[in-house]
Amino acid sequence: MLKPVSIDALKPGMYVNKVLAQTGQLRMRSKGVVKTAGVIESLKQKGITLVEVDASKSSVSIDVPDAPASPPSPIPEVVKESKPVTRESINEANDLYQDAKNIQSGFLKSLKRGAIKDLSPVEELSHSIIESVFDNKDALSCLTMIKDTDSYLLEHSINCSILMGMFTQFIGYDRDATEQASLGALLMDIGMSSLPDDISSNTSEFIDADWEIMKTHVEIGRDIVEQYGDISDLALQIIEQHHERVDGSGYPKGLEGDEISAFARIAEIIDTFDALTSNRPHQDSITPTQALKRLSDAKNLDQDLVRQFIQCVGIHPVGSLVRLKSGKLGIVSQQNKSDAVSPIIMTFYSVKSNHFNEVKRIDLSKIDDEIVSGVRPDEFNLNLPKFFQEVFVHQVPN
Repeated sequence: MLKPVSIDALKPGMYVNKVLAQTGQLRMRSKGVVKTAGVIESLKQKGITLVEVDASKSSVSIDVPDAPASPPSPIPEVVKESKPVTRESINEANDLYQDAKNIQSGFLKSLKRGAIKDLSPVEELSHSIIESVFDNKDALSCLTMIKDTDSYLLEHSINCSILMGMFTQFIGYDRDATEQASLGALLMDIGMSSLPDDISSNTSEFIDADWEIMKTHVEIGRDIVEQYGDISDLALQIIEQHHERVDGSGYPKGLEGDEISAFARIAEIIDTFDALTSNRPHQDSITPTQALKRLSDAKNLDQDLVRQFIQCVGIHPVGSLVRLKSGKLGIVSQQNKSDAVSPIIMTFYSVKSNHFNEVKRIDLSKIDDEIVSGVRPDEFNLNLPKFFQEVFVHQVPN
């Protein structure tokens, strides 16, 4: 069994399979049993913070919980409470998200032209995303739900990076591991940029030959990041394994269970969740609540992690479009920790009059109203991205 183990929990006799996270630049590719405490101290001094240990090859027991059920190492700083979604916080998040789209788009265009020298643009972007996740989580979550069908591939990588940061922070991974995981999620579909347009933008069911081409984006992505950068094994595992499945039904290697890294199993979940809640060329979206139910029914995903993911995002995730009993539509802006089914909503539309209203913040735990269902913007002919950019960000109460 493979387990992530913090450097502080590493003991002589444990078999280290690989380095997962570090603050330095050491590239430790060799595997083996840690023989002395001196070796562990040397690894600490070189900046290694998280390793993958193979329990079956270790001569001592690994007295840490099954990852990622608890933090592999302490968070080295105080995690700030997420700001309430105000006009200021939503505009800060919106500015970051639009910058992220521009940076990612420019990076991919440069990649196609062969004009990039390294991965620094996306590494800096990943850092900015994690800064916002730790400081502005709910406002940033809203942005992941404002889907633009024409920008799916671009937004998908950014959304997955945000969700990865949120989920790994929620589980308790330290800042360094969270940032490296976020970078892996941002890059995990980078190989798609090298596929023919008729494959990457396919609008119908794949024929077998095209599907085989599509699956090569994993190996292409790995080759790209190894050619242009020196990223951690943790991030590289996400790129290599995010389409593997715990029942062995995934690709490219058909790995099973603990053969797949914990971070890649997380990536499988967030990748699936964002895809299900997005309109794609070949498939319409479903609501976030429906997507969470779909995840719960997916036997090829790690169900322990799925349950934790649902705890992280809530029954009605922040950013979800919901219909209230009163006939209003609103966007979930904050969870109520004491009442999971009664979040804080930003209402903006009346179903009864088919008319936009002034954006108002309401706490469902304090009024006689409730969520009837999640809805898709298409059900009410709403151009949600346009409304969000032109109206919502300017009307959100402070």
